[in-house]
Amino acid sequence: MDQPESYNPWSVVNVVFHHLAAQGLHPVLGETGDPGVPAAQLLRALGIEPAAEGDRRVSANVQRQLAEVRAAMFGER
Repeated sequence: MDQPESYNPWSVVNVVFHHLAAQGLHPVLGETGDPGVPAAQLLRALGIEPAAEGDRRVSANVQRQLAEVRAAMFGER
């Protein structure tokens, strides 16, 4: 693996909230503090580095696609 995996911790919060709601629970955001900190800790425990910009693979894919468009439109490499 070239780079460590990354992921947006807020995505984890979203998944957990939806899962809890599906189980009939009623999670509330912000009553006990910022949920981003425990979400980031969970990601680290799973071997994924939390990144505010989100999944680095998505960013790399966007950059690759933009380079392809530039090359097609302007002949850039």
